[in-house]
Amino acid sequence: MPPARAIAPPDRLLLAATRHTRAPAGALFLASALSGAAALALPGVVGRTLDLLLARDSAGGRWLTLCAVLVAGQVLAEAAEALCSGTAQARATAWLRGRTLARLLDATPRAAARFPPGDTATRLSANATEAGAAPGAAAALAASLIAPVGGLVALALIDPWCALAFAAGLPLLLLLLRAFAAGSSDSVARYQRVQAALASRLAEALTGARSIAAGGTVARDRARVLAPLPELGVQGRRMWRVHGRAVARSTVLLPLLITAVTAVAGLGVVSGRLTVGDLLAISRYAALAAGIGTVASFLGTLIRGRTAARRLGDLLALPPLGSGTRTLPPDGPGTLRLVGVNVALDGAPVLTDVSLTLPGGTTTAVVGRSGSGKSTLAAVAGRLCAPDSGTVLLDGVPLAEIEARELRREVGYAFERPALFGATLGEALASGARRATPAEVVAAARAAGADDFLRLLPDAYDTPPAAAPLSGGEHQRLGLARAFAHAGRLLILDDATSSLDTATERRIEEALSRDVGPGTRLVVAHRLSSAARADLVVWLEAGRVRAVGPHEALWDRPDYRQVFAVTGEAERPRGPENHEVSGASGEAPA
Repeated sequence: MPPARAIAPPDRLLLAATRHTRAPAGALFLASALSGAAALALPGVVGRTLDLLLARDSAGGRWLTLCAVLVAGQVLAEAAEALCSGTAQARATAWLRGRTLARLLDATPRAAARFPPGDTATRLSANATEAGAAPGAAAALAASLIAPVGGLVALALIDPWCALAFAAGLPLLLLLLRAFAAGSSDSVARYQRVQAALASRLAEALTGARSIAAGGTVARDRARVLAPLPELGVQGRRMWRVHGRAVARSTVLLPLLITAVTAVAGLGVVSGRLTVGDLLAISRYAALAAGIGTVASFLGTLIRGRTAARRLGDLLALPPLGSGTRTLPPDGPGTLRLVGVNVALDGAPVLTDVSLTLPGGTTTAVVGRSGSGKSTLAAVAGRLCAPDSGTVLLDGVPLAEIEARELRREVGYAFERPALFGATLGEALASGARRATPAEVVAAARAAGADDFLRLLPDAYDTPPAAAPLSGGEHQRLGLARAFAHAGRLLILDDATSSLDTATERRIEEALSRDVGPGTRLVVAHRLSSAARADLVVWLEAGRVRAVGPHEALWDRPDYRQVFAVTGEAERPRGPENHEVSGASGEAPA
């Protein structure tokens, strides 16, 4: 016995969306079925009514009333069908977007970054809408077969010869639908890919609008953004050609079938085998049976939905970062330990066998040349990135086993380019795994040197982020303020002071040690002054720990001094002498 064929991922996703929208989809099927049933009953009732009226039978009036009821019922069913169709699509689209977005946000930032912003926006907007139409189209397609199949059965009941005349053309009709499905699937997939490429280029251009304007490359970048348009036009015209050929062929085939059936019925009337009412009913049932050709529109919607679901599936296939259920020990000092951590990107090692112990309550600076793995180490230390192997522990608990909300309450981040989300700046600073109070927000802003310029804004802390004319340094100070407002036992600053002048950076570091809650600090540093003020320095080189120790002791090494040569800060810092320095093992001295 051959093995059962596995369900493809796009089909599984659409089946899940269908289950989620089973109520409106079921109502859509019922409404479509009632409409089809009314359409199926109407020709027979009209034919019977005509025969009774021609015979001047008194029952003709009652049958005429029944005709009116069927017409009214069909109209109401079609109205309900339109309402249920829109509801089913809206619910399915919302569910698909919510599920895909949740997986996207649950993945590591590094994994999610594989998809450009424009491409991601296209998948979550246009593609989700197309996939969301599939459950309703499937229900409508199933119901739409009732009228054609019923019409063919009715033809067979009234006159088998008429049914045979229609059935002779069915193989050609099925071949037409098969060719339409194959051609549509390929052209839709190509169209959606080019559409995503165009959106990605547009998003890139909008992000770099200032650079384009400053560089005087408006014409060149406009041409670059619009370069996929010809291919988009080619694929769009190809889709319409596939659809047009199917419509044209069915427009020729179906009237021929109806004509053939009507001719056979006419011969039956001449021979006395059929009545005039039978002829009218047969012509209507032949038209209903020919409605099997209209399934092409529903089939096209299903094809577009399945292709779009495949693109959503790429996002859903992103591996989740995952979390555990454990809690951290209360009042832990924030001791961070990395044991044999390895991280690779596209097969290339970024961190190799990194083992570190950062004592609780200390400040550790991570230094190294560009590309040495500093930001990756910062991401691994707070579980924005999971190591390929090795373990990261906070106060003795592996980060992967800590409950997600507790981990985010205890580990804070500030970045080089912070993103501020919220209706107001105050709300943006307060948002987090734990919502900060207004007093905490103001205290954090003061510690980050942001309170003064915030109060100069028209609405101070109530100013919307988009309405605040902020410099790069002010933006970074707001990112620091948000991190300070949510500082737990571990605070990670990933190049978060790169846009600040030295004096401002010094004031913030003093406030961090004085006004922000106690905890362990991990600072990705590029400036010599930041490294000099840290308790420990982790020196990375090509993804490996070259040495760990106080800055004063490391400064004796020429290679270490060369790390800061590009900044022009060559003066030897003052401080205690003869500090012990650890070797390449990376373990900090006790």
